Amino acid sequence: MADLQDELTAPAEAGDLEAARPTTADLARPTPAGHVPADAGNAPPTPVDPTSAAPTPTPAGHVPADAGNTGTAPTPADPTPADPTPASPTPAALTPPHDLLTRHPVADGYCGLPQVLRALPWYDLELGESAVEADLPRLRAGGTGAQLWAPHVAPDAPLATTLEQIDLITNVVARHPEDLRLSRSASDTADARAHGRIAVLIGPAPAMAAADSLGTLRSLHALGLRALTLSGTSWASDAGLTRFGEEVVREMNRLGMLIDLTGASAATATRVLAVSKAPVALTRSGAHALNHHPDNAPDDLLAALGENRGLCLVPCSADRTGPALRDVADHVDHVRRLAGPEAVGLSGTYDTGEARPEDLTDVAGYPALIAELQDRGWTDADLALLTWGNVQRVLRSTEFVSRAAQQRRGPSTATHEP
Repeated sequence: MADLQDELTAPAEAGDLEAARPTTADLARPTPAGHVPADAGNAPPTPVDPTSAAPTPTPAGHVPADAGNTGTAPTPADPTPADPTPASPTPAALTPPHDLLTRHPVADGYCGLPQVLRALPWYDLELGESAVEADLPRLRAGGTGAQLWAPHVAPDAPLATTLEQIDLITNVVARHPEDLRLSRSASDTADARAHGRIAVLIGPAPAMAAADSLGTLRSLHALGLRALTLSGTSWASDAGLTRFGEEVVREMNRLGMLIDLTGASAATATRVLAVSKAPVALTRSGAHALNHHPDNAPDDLLAALGENRGLCLVPCSADRTGPALRDVADHVDHVRRLAGPEAVGLSGTYDTGEARPEDLTDVAGYPALIAELQDRGWTDADLALLTWGNVQRVLRSTEFVSRAAQQRRGPSTATHEP
């Protein structure tokens, strides 16, 4: 077959091209396109009634080789220039929400599942558990690829309850190795996603979990805690950060722990942004301009967060954002407009006892939120940042700062002075 194909497509020799000049009779005879009769050069010209034979179609602007013999001037090509106006671009087709979340799953910034599981005598996360809002079937259905599981801390025993819940999280993840993977870094999170697991990061814990001790903070980090909320302590209060509070920020930078400013005072947030070398986050804050919940961020903080290359994770909470899915989308739009598309993410705040917006009653509702944002003009690229890319960037940036800080200084020896 290859030999036959070569024979059919072999180029003509130079001498054959001279013999291939068609006669008037040849033009009158139906001839396959591109075929040259063998005796074209020997046949005498034969007059043919021009009305009795249809001429061979000729491409526009082409002058036949024997145009002078026919007595008819060739028809010139249409001189009309092409329309210089370019055609309107066709909008790119949007990726269906479920398909987009398969490629760019949600990195959910806050989940209170440990506290709920701690209170249950028995539960089944694998087959589905009606007592929680974030079991494994619904995490899969909602396109979740990572979650921060936040330990609940009892004020009367902050360290003990933090340790108990870190232990609970570790054991729950170990019981579901085909679905969950404990992650301590951005690389762990990416690896879990690549292997079809949901990454679980421990945190954020309230600042009181550290018990006003940098040694305790380092021990919690060694056990897997990766985020701390800087509010509700004497060294991170309405008055701002004390000198010890600033040292906590530097030590968190050195360890590679994510700093959470949810609920922090304006003075504390301002000082943290000035001291921290790593991006900071609001793990469950909407826009204060749209809803005056005390944990929501004012516009000036959102703008500063964007300059810091930090991250505001908008919660799916009726109290913080509003009772409808479109209210959550409004907050996401507002944060994106003020802080930029690289500074906004999602935080379910599921299993925290808060009321849920309509159509976002559990983690399976994320595709509906993605569809709403697509209707508002969000591109696939911006949605990929919202769901996965921004959280992963902040985790990596925090680790880069940690490696650099560890080369400059060792563990801090600062102590808290009441």
